[in-house]
Amino acid sequence: MAFNYYFTTLAFLLCFLAPSFAALVQEQPLVLKYHNGILLKGNITVNLIWYGQFTPIQRSIIVDFINSLNSKGAPLPSTSSWWKTTEKYRGGSSSLSVGHQILHEEYTLGKILKSQHLIALASKTHFAVSSINVVLTAKDVVVDGFCMSKCGTHGSTKSGSGRGTYIWVGNSDLQCPGQCAWPFHQPIYGPQTPPLIAPNGDVGVDGMVINLATLFANTVTNPFNSGYFQGPPTAPLEAVSACTGQFGSGSYPGYPGRVLVDKVTGASFNAYGVNGRKYMLPAMWDPQSSACKTLV
Repeated sequence: MAFNYYFTTLAFLLCFLAPSFAALVQEQPLVLKYHNGILLKGNITVNLIWYGQFTPIQRSIIVDFINSLNSKGAPLPSTSSWWKTTEKYRGGSSSLSVGHQILHEEYTLGKILKSQHLIALASKTHFAVSSINVVLTAKDVVVDGFCMSKCGTHGSTKSGSGRGTYIWVGNSDLQCPGQCAWPFHQPIYGPQTPPLIAPNGDVGVDGMVINLATLFANTVTNPFNSGYFQGPPTAPLEAVSACTGQFGSGSYPGYPGRVLVDKVTGASFNAYGVNGRKYMLPAMWDPQSSACKTLV
């Protein structure tokens, strides 16, 4: 079963409605109900399957992001402080660490993939309850539904006597950066305001980090469609997808909010990571306040 990270046309149109109308929308209660299912907690291994051509620098941006989720060495606001919000969901904390990395640079399944291909790629390394298998597709790989209705997917599949989880995220650099790498690219819909500068100098990969962050949080809090979500189980609002488009304080649809700016590069970010990295991370729903929480 897969749960898509949706960016529908309606959502984009809402992003550019007047702020006064947005305030009315935000007044609606946001409560993610717990459906008494299993959450992913404890030490979780993240296995990465790279499909297509990624440079070593691109891979290091994403690996550093994952390692930053549990690092205590970065200054505040940190990537790890963002991840700590998941501890407020029932069951305690989860710690993510990079496990196997598999390179599929030869496009062995072609450059047009369907859902079954993603599951086949995710199955290249063992599924387990204590792991998340992540498929990352390069900028020239077309995935069924990519850009049209989703920027990534998380789901689960049976593995022997148990179940395992997987994530897919695509690099939108050539296909739909205005949809899946916003706010680092001009949006597809609405006023064409100047985009923010990507913190790692790669619009496609910095966009992938936003989508990965979304799906990691959604996965650990709703791995088998019986955890935390609002709405129908076939199209749920989850931990971060319930807060789409919010990155800093004062955000409203179409405006990401007040974030930090690197004085040297002019790049925008809201979280520090390991190895001097800076990232832009989306708001996450906080079960204690029943509101979307940003780092800045």
